Amino acid sequence: MAQSFTTFKQASDLPAWQKLQTLYDSKGKSLPVKQLFKEDPERFNKLSHTFTNFDDSKILFDFSKNIVDDEILAQLVELAKEANVYGLRDELFEGDKINFTENRAVFHPALRNRANVAMDVDDKNVAPEVDDVLAHMKEFSEQVRSGEWKGYTGKEITDIVNIGIGGSDLGPVMVSEALKPYAKKGLRAHFVSNIDGTSIAEEVIKQLNPETTLFLIASKTFTTAETITNATSAKTWFLETAKDTKHVAKHFVALSTNKEKVVEFGIDEANMFPFASWVGGRYSVWSSIGLSVAIYVGFDHFNDFLKGAEAVDKHFKEAPPEKNIPLLGGLLSVWYNNFFNAQTHLIAPFDQYLHRFPAYLQQLSMESNGKGVTRSNEYVKYSTGPVLFGEPATNAQHSFFQLVHQGTKLIPADFILAAQSHNPIDHNLHQRMLASNFFAQSEALMVGKTQEQVEAEGTPADLVPHKIFLGNRPTTSILTQLITPATLGALIAYYEWVTFTEGAVWNINSFDQWGVELGKALAKKIQPELENKSEIDAHDGSTNGLINQYKAWAA
Repeated sequence: MAQSFTTFKQASDLPAWQKLQTLYDSKGKSLPVKQLFKEDPERFNKLSHTFTNFDDSKILFDFSKNIVDDEILAQLVELAKEANVYGLRDELFEGDKINFTENRAVFHPALRNRANVAMDVDDKNVAPEVDDVLAHMKEFSEQVRSGEWKGYTGKEITDIVNIGIGGSDLGPVMVSEALKPYAKKGLRAHFVSNIDGTSIAEEVIKQLNPETTLFLIASKTFTTAETITNATSAKTWFLETAKDTKHVAKHFVALSTNKEKVVEFGIDEANMFPFASWVGGRYSVWSSIGLSVAIYVGFDHFNDFLKGAEAVDKHFKEAPPEKNIPLLGGLLSVWYNNFFNAQTHLIAPFDQYLHRFPAYLQQLSMESNGKGVTRSNEYVKYSTGPVLFGEPATNAQHSFFQLVHQGTKLIPADFILAAQSHNPIDHNLHQRMLASNFFAQSEALMVGKTQEQVEAEGTPADLVPHKIFLGNRPTTSILTQLITPATLGALIAYYEWVTFTEGAVWNINSFDQWGVELGKALAKKIQPELENKSEIDAHDGSTNGLINQYKAWAA
């Protein structure tokens, strides 16, 4: 299919956008959601959608507490049509190079194509090569988990350490934490990404035995500075005990495509797990980058994780717009970002196992849509990617929820809860308390608390203003049955397509990340300047002063 990005208009020039602005001005900005529930008893049924996964598990997405009515929703769907969201979606699934600044396809759905349908890039079906890598991952992960794979002294592996950065770290660590109930007993997973020496020396290596540790080096090019520096430090630590470099091959594997560098490091090329150029870093957990997950929770569970995402891909491709769950989520984000001027978005999982989920979504959202230039090479005329943040509740209720409830900023929020706990202690009392907060927080944000209600409680007059809650703060509630591998895969894919929808409407390239390059390039120039004691004057006054003070103190 011929790419059509050059013909796209600025989103704000589209007729549907201008109609939405009129709707916002006339009623949207003061639309009382609790009143809409009174007027329409069927609002919840109309604006909530249940997704059924491949294993018949369910996820309920409740959009009914959002500041929309039928007319606004219909116009948001029209905006998606005018912005060619569906056309760009189809180009993505057909393997077109919609990441045009890097001349790459965006084909992560092919990584979870468990139906094995043909998926072509450059006239080549990539499904067989994806299956080959998955078969290699299955074989290797089962060898490690069974004890067949042994270290250089004949002992079984007890610890796996994933060394990566960005998507090569955030994905594996988040998924491993989220699926910890499925982990093999006695097998520990560790993750190193930060170049701060404390990350590997204090936080990981001190806990390890070199005879029973397996390192996974996650770097497509095997040249990523932070990753290779950490990997080299791990290798040095390992050889202090193992002595002979031939033993490296039993304790290090590579998630990479650079065979020359991998072999030079001492890794057997048979233990190299590649992934294609069309796999973006923030979408790479579905690829061989997920090897640590496959080892930790087992390949069958990893496969279910892929199939859960595949089911959402199918839904996003086939569901009609008014029932397309990720499409609606993305359009609501645009509604708040661009018409309510909401600069942030809260993700609050009511699940301790999902404690790294907001951090994972931060990269997905902000690296994708933190862009200021359209696909037609014009500066955008409107706000793009929101600042995404979050922490697990109920802890979050005692930190930043005050701002969400009574602050001056509108902060749309997504709340996530599983009905069933993996740890139903004390007759499931803890889960019921957690659930009560999940329901109460979204209700409180919507209904608020009026001056009359506060006064009726006998509140002293001088405290009344402080106890009023304006309400009408939008939330989307996501209720699952249980956080399983399939459910987690579906949740991640939901947010991937939400992010895609946002970027498509805003007419930006959600799939490059040039913004991370400048700081890296300057760091490479500065590092040699730190190797001697001489004063530096090659930068601006602040940077010179900071470098010179650092050198004095570091000495």
